[in-house]
Amino acid sequence: RSASVTMSVSPQPVEATDDAFWDQFWADTATSVQDVFALVPAAEIRAVREESPSNLATLCYKAVEKLVQGAESGCHTEKERQIVLNCCRLLTRILPYIFEDPDWRGFFWSTVPGAGRGGGDEDDENARPLAESLLLAVADLLFCPDFTVQSHRRSTVDTAEDIHSIDSCEYIWEAGVGFAHSPQPNYIHDLNRTELLKLLLTCFSEAMYLPPSSDSSNTNPWVQFFCSTENRHALPLFTSLLNVVCAYDPVGYGIPYNHLLFSDYREPLVEEAAQVLIVTLDYDSSTSSSPTVDGTTTGTAMDDVDPPGPDNLFVNYLSRIHREEDFQFILKGVARLLSNPLVQTYLPNSAKKIQFHQELLVLFWKLCDFNKKFLFFVLKSSDVLDILVPILYFLNDARADQSRVGLMHIGVFILLLLSGERNFGVRLNKPYSVRVPMDIPVFTGTHADLLIIVFHKIITSGHQRLQPLFDCLLTIIVNVSPYLKSLSMVAANKLLHLLEAFSTTWFLFSAVQNHHLVFFLLEVFNNIIQYQFDGNSNLVYAVIRKRNVFHQLANLPTDSQSIQKGLQRKKKTPEPISRTNSQDGVSMEGSRPAAPAEPGTLKTSLVATPGIDKLTEKSQVSEDGTMRSLEPESSQPLPEGNSPSAVSDGEPWSGEVSHPRRDRRRLSSTSSSGQWTPTPDWVMSWKSKLPLQTIMRLLQVLVPQVEKICIDKGLTDESEILKFLQHGTLVGLLPVPHPILIRKYQANSGTAMWFRTYMWGVIYLRNVDPPIWYDTDVKLFEIQRV
Repeated sequence: RSASVTMSVSPQPVEATDDAFWDQFWADTATSVQDVFALVPAAEIRAVREESPSNLATLCYKAVEKLVQGAESGCHTEKERQIVLNCCRLLTRILPYIFEDPDWRGFFWSTVPGAGRGGGDEDDENARPLAESLLLAVADLLFCPDFTVQSHRRSTVDTAEDIHSIDSCEYIWEAGVGFAHSPQPNYIHDLNRTELLKLLLTCFSEAMYLPPSSDSSNTNPWVQFFCSTENRHALPLFTSLLNVVCAYDPVGYGIPYNHLLFSDYREPLVEEAAQVLIVTLDYDSSTSSSPTVDGTTTGTAMDDVDPPGPDNLFVNYLSRIHREEDFQFILKGVARLLSNPLVQTYLPNSAKKIQFHQELLVLFWKLCDFNKKFLFFVLKSSDVLDILVPILYFLNDARADQSRVGLMHIGVFILLLLSGERNFGVRLNKPYSVRVPMDIPVFTGTHADLLIIVFHKIITSGHQRLQPLFDCLLTIIVNVSPYLKSLSMVAANKLLHLLEAFSTTWFLFSAVQNHHLVFFLLEVFNNIIQYQFDGNSNLVYAVIRKRNVFHQLANLPTDSQSIQKGLQRKKKTPEPISRTNSQDGVSMEGSRPAAPAEPGTLKTSLVATPGIDKLTEKSQVSEDGTMRSLEPESSQPLPEGNSPSAVSDGEPWSGEVSHPRRDRRRLSSTSSSGQWTPTPDWVMSWKSKLPLQTIMRLLQVLVPQVEKICIDKGLTDESEILKFLQHGTLVGLLPVPHPILIRKYQANSGTAMWFRTYMWGVIYLRNVDPPIWYDTDVKLFEIQRV
């Protein structure tokens, strides 16, 4: 197509009134978005931008004008629809090149002189910035009868529906939240919606061209306007996007292999809808009062209670969904889609394999973070396990793949959020019977066993970059531990293997925060012994068998010579954790080992996540099960020994296992500054706080009794010992139970920024056909090859 060439070569600006010239950009009938990308190369767009800026400005303005006209007229003819789609594709192609140039970034937010519909007179309507006209036109076009929605006309005799008088709430795309009617599927409408949503996503992608900042509250002007009261379709569009995603069934109406019989037009729409949805919900809940909801309900799908909540209507609507049947619909939909890759492993190719699980995890996170009623609903029944099992599957599968570190983080964040609620721990006691083939040892037990075994696998055989997640993983186990009724022998051995690995002298002495991991594990054992002793003979037996680990910790040397000797041992053992002696046993049949990334795989960089002390706040569980938040001041600060640089950033330590902010590049267990060295005072400062009393008392009481049984009966058989331990009791012999401490996730700007970079990184990498942002100067993250 010569038009773009003419435009860049022609030194003169082409007049905006020269319709014959401009029309050739959108008049062609047979094009697809891929054609437009092929016909308009990046180099040409940049050349026009540099050499004929006025032509690029006119092209953008004319394309938006065509969309506005299409929205005004209602796109009744095939020709009009074609023009709208071609303008849509052209803008999707050009916008990233506008965003990558800081001088152009404000262009769409300026008003075009004389661009008003009435020509010269500048009334308010005429002075709209181009971006607003574009966004409003796209919103109108998404509810355009016979173009993107089913017409409600009885017969062709009726006059065409006036696009300005229709109530788009009657045209919601799919049944579900707040809408009971499921329209006839129409693949042409699906394709047209997908193209418009692709343009919308491209408009929102200006965020990719700004570097990550610590101030995550700077809002995206495109999202802000689109999700404001200016957009009269905000509610029906939010509902349409949510319902289209949650109602999608990739299996093809429940018939295995059905997807091979007909092409699925819905999937691209569902992917696009999921991506647009998570981008519109990019909202830092820590900077504002989180949208909370009181217990009243009204007859609508959304709560009409004060406070009105955030200006972003999508966030607002999401936070106000409250009907049980709506929650059920959302949860069932998300669980069905997240489980889809797992179904694949039973009957390969029986169902269409979806690729948008990362977007679904972000959506699930947003639902739980912005709508506490939804979170409680999820935890009210064992349905939460339908979310847990897929997450554990993804975590286990991605653990060795450095291109999927982001997926590992979001999975762990979701489990951290859930683990702050007592119900989650209680639900984990349900027996695990679904046998998803996973590369983990075979075991018989509960969902709690599955979680511990997968976490052990991540820590002992995961990618090195996952080390910052270790304290999150152990925090989750601590949070659920007071509620675990009966661990299997396999899981009990895994926990003791972790303690063994984390309590070696070289590990404890080689980084300033490593001892926190030992504190977490001791807290797990204490919670189980104090609150769930009766059903946990497997764990008690494992503690007795590995009693020397606890004795070594109690007698940890603190003199300089021993510290140096401990550090020498590290040089011989480069592995962060010994992978031997964890008695891994046979993996489940049908499972594939977790594979590293293929060389050449693209990945996007992520900002560092806040340390566990920033991610969580401590709550104490009282007798009646209610929680009260502990003020950070009330927890005793840890002495830092005599070295002020004990914490890498000189931050104060609050509480027994808080966490210095990690240097972004520090991924190994050595200290980043190279200056920090362990001192006797430093070791003493935390060794004296190791919570070993309960376990030492247990060993003191039970070890002689177990030894006596072995001598009396000449036993080498563990089943007799386990039987004895099952009937044993320590009532009155243990120290007074400590209060249960839960570390609950708290919203903060650090995670808000992490989510922004992760989400846009996923969207960047997933949009390859056409490659909307590929090879443009993105600033939010770096694109790296494995």
